[in-house]
Amino acid sequence: MKNIDSFGHVRGESLFVDDITTLQGTLYGVTFDSPKAHGTIKNIDYSTAESLEGVVKIFTYKDILGENQIGGIIPDEPLWAEGEVHFIGQPIAFIVATSEAIAKKSRALITIEIDEKPVITTAKEAKEKGSFINAPRSFKLGNTTTSFSNCKYVIEGETFSNGQEHLYLETQGCYAIPMENGNIKITSSTQGPTSVQKTVAKVLGVSMHKIEVDVIRLGGGFGGKEDQATPWAVMAAVAVQNLKKPVKYILNRHDDLRMTGKRHPYESTFKIGLSKELKIQAFEVEFLQNSGAAADLSPAIAERTLFHATNSYFIPNVTTTVHSCKTNLPPNTAFRGFGGPQGMFVIEAAIAKAAEEIGVNKKKIQELNLLSENDEFSYGQIATQVEIKNSWTSAKSNFNSAKLEEEIVNFNNKNAQYKKGLSFMPITFGISFTNTPMNHARALIHIYQDGSVGVSTGAVEMGQSVNTKMLQVASETLGISTSKVKLETTNTTRVANTSPTAASATADLNGKAVLKACNSLIDRLTTVASALLAVDKDVIEFKNNMIYANQQQTSLTWEKVVEQAMFERVALSENAHYATPIIHFDKSKEKGHPFAYHVYGTAITIVTVDCLRGTYEIDAVKIVHDFGKSMNIGIDVGQVEGALVQGIGWMTLEEISYNEQGQLLSNALSTYKVPDVFSAPKTIEVLPLKTLGNEQAIFKSKAVGEPPLMYGIGAYFAIQNAVKEFNPNYQLKFDAPFTPEKVLMGLYEE
Repeated sequence: MKNIDSFGHVRGESLFVDDITTLQGTLYGVTFDSPKAHGTIKNIDYSTAESLEGVVKIFTYKDILGENQIGGIIPDEPLWAEGEVHFIGQPIAFIVATSEAIAKKSRALITIEIDEKPVITTAKEAKEKGSFINAPRSFKLGNTTTSFSNCKYVIEGETFSNGQEHLYLETQGCYAIPMENGNIKITSSTQGPTSVQKTVAKVLGVSMHKIEVDVIRLGGGFGGKEDQATPWAVMAAVAVQNLKKPVKYILNRHDDLRMTGKRHPYESTFKIGLSKELKIQAFEVEFLQNSGAAADLSPAIAERTLFHATNSYFIPNVTTTVHSCKTNLPPNTAFRGFGGPQGMFVIEAAIAKAAEEIGVNKKKIQELNLLSENDEFSYGQIATQVEIKNSWTSAKSNFNSAKLEEEIVNFNNKNAQYKKGLSFMPITFGISFTNTPMNHARALIHIYQDGSVGVSTGAVEMGQSVNTKMLQVASETLGISTSKVKLETTNTTRVANTSPTAASATADLNGKAVLKACNSLIDRLTTVASALLAVDKDVIEFKNNMIYANQQQTSLTWEKVVEQAMFERVALSENAHYATPIIHFDKSKEKGHPFAYHVYGTAITIVTVDCLRGTYEIDAVKIVHDFGKSMNIGIDVGQVEGALVQGIGWMTLEEISYNEQGQLLSNALSTYKVPDVFSAPKTIEVLPLKTLGNEQAIFKSKAVGEPPLMYGIGAYFAIQNAVKEFNPNYQLKFDAPFTPEKVLMGLYEE
């Protein structure tokens, strides 16, 4: 089955926030934000801006009736700054005017005086100055203190992985409309409708039932709209509460780039110990996470870094610690992988450095230390249904890695200007929200009198085709054609208290809820059908819009059963709740079973470096991926391909740059490079790993959104191997992204 949104997308008919027909009298908002990264506000003059014709009102913290606070995990982020500013781009006021152009013109007329304070831009500097978001977290297994003394090889090093801009095609935006009795309806481009609803209610000083949040779909999110879609909706809602008129706010690209957080940069130090046989005996890491000026989702992201700090390897003695460092940058936030990629990069760097110092191929250390069944992770979960060795050996055999390596050796021997490099990248990624209480979902199913079906869930469609999968679940379970099923918008009035669409868990959680609701409806309709056919319930099946008895098609149609059910006053609506079983985690002990299951896979990456220019091409990425029993292989392979290229971009091209004053320098597509068709791999091959799937996954079809991004890490090490081929004196460095400038310097390093 194809993505149900494709037809609308390619014809330009799919609706996003900015496509909604606006009501008469709609006003438009623009944010006035801090021009300085840190300081005390001395004076702001709004008078000239307010007097501009068309300006209706300029809102500040003084206009808030509830609480000037939008922080989720930690309440440390005001909606609008009061006495101090903590990053360039921090919202100070919200200008509402009769047009966006007037609002922008008004913004330019505001003058502000700020007494500047020292600015911190790096995590290392924040640690030195004791500037943290919260207390550090540590995971431990075994005893690293004593185990290093028994190691044949002990290697230490440091790494840096930069941030990454989400660059969703659709920028942040919302449209808020006043309803009767003080109610407000907000159409938002958010991954977290309930988060928007809850925060709006808190800031406005009203109950949550007064706020309805509706999400049609997103033009991309990647985590950047999980938490950071909220402030814009809150600002519009404050204006609606005050003015009693609709307010629309769509950020332009420059405002979006400047005011929103990115993937977290990490500065990390590691120590790895290996036995004579190259078994990893001990591993220690200190992660310094650049959280930005407020917590946002940083504590949860830091936690997932710890969960994935050993990637696909069993290490008996582990100590990993993460510090969420407070800096004067926009609060960094969720991004596909949610801290996992930053953790995996460090262990891969540690193994690469160990291999260099010992004088062996990195692949040998990787392969010797892959997880086995019943190995223990550092957080206490026992690995089961482990497929990492299976994926590794499948990649080697299916893609004939020995031949690939031989071809690369021959190529490098014959070419002086061009050198090729190859790397293996295994991934092991846990599926669930690591905050156990978030692992739940609901679905509301209506069967209408004519047999058509409406499905509402908490899942937000943002290009990952979750609506298509929800439609498949409903269609297959009810035994009806997909044309009879409609996926409704995601709405907090129809489906309340939702977890955000994140953590790769959305299809599992919401799909299980849809399955549960549909099964309840089928059970009722089976009773009706069995009476009409005068047969036992046990022999009844619904499929192909017909009713089957004893595996034989009868003359009874789906529509006829629904009609009879209406006649008999049988309930044709069902609200089902699903909560992931088994999972638990005790943060006081840092032990538990936080994941429903893991996704595994192995990528082989081949690159060619132009050793005169420092440029490179990704020749091929060959992947064996654990889809479980994929319910839609076309969509799932597409997710692998997209995630891979996004990961390659993070590792090779996308360089977030701030100056010492905390000003974003990579603030436009002229200064921030993302992968285009020329920088994507020339070929991507994705083979599904043959597995039994996992019962915790919907229809045993494993989550696929985040895990493949980590395959992109392989590009970094493949390029590094090519550089080393050209320049044997090159000392491995782990400073991502590995841009052509860095490659060129490495090629001619003495």
